[in-house]
Amino acid sequence: MSASPDPPASSPAAAPGTSPRKGPLSFLSGALTSGLLAWLALGLSGRVVAYYAAHPPHYSARVAQSIATAVKTLVVGMTFLATFTFAFVALGLFLTFLRSLWLAGGGQPAPGKGGPS
Repeated sequence: MSASPDPPASSPAAAPGTSPRKGPLSFLSGALTSGLLAWLALGLSGRVVAYYAAHPPHYSARVAQSIATAVKTLVVGMTFLATFTFAFVALGLFLTFLRSLWLAGGGQPAPGKGGPS
């Protein structure tokens, strides 16, 4: 086995456990991406609800009707869960973006990120 050379001391990978901090632009792009996905999921949710409203399941067997209703409930619930999840992530990333701007302006490091203890 050959040993790989150690990284130079000036390299960011030299100190274990540290990684470069993300900038405000990274948080903003994540928030916009998640917001777009939330908007698309909301559109999908509306279309799924409209489809099931226009095409209600009609089965003569009680078990088939029950299964169809359960599947409809799961599909509608999952589309709205995706909408909520993406919207909540977008909100959190946007708030993190604002916080990173505020911290960058004040020059204070985040707690636990190498600042004075």
